Amino acid sequence: MTSHARGTFEIDLRPADPELSGRVGRFEFDKTFIGGVEGTSTGLMLSAGDPTTGEAGYVALEFVTGQVDEAVGSFALQQFGQMINGTQKLLYEIVPGSGTGELKGISGTLELEIVDGLHRYDLEYSLHD
Repeated sequence: MTSHARGTFEIDLRPADPELSGRVGRFEFDKTFIGGVEGTSTGLMLSAGDPTTGEAGYVALEFVTGQVDEAVGSFALQQFGQMINGTQKLLYEIVPGSGTGELKGISGTLELEIVDGLHRYDLEYSLHD
């Protein structure tokens, strides 16, 4: 059965030392989730391209700890983002096999909408034994 957990999150994104002789940007981040997901996450992002010209891409992994609706545990989210001609494309997926505790067997995707700096999420997920 598929369920939805909706809410908002705040993010603290910090630049770190670049990779590959400065061609790849590296960032560390922490998030606080409010709503259907209650908890925190820690992540790492790698980016390339030039967002000031509307052409860039990034990949990230983050580990979420807390509760999804009533289930307590943790899981990983994998992110893939691109900006092409200033248009953003973003994909978040739960990493298979990453769920722990009552979230063991979790799968799904996260949709993100950013309006006036507010990050709104819709986590569509299923729990499997």
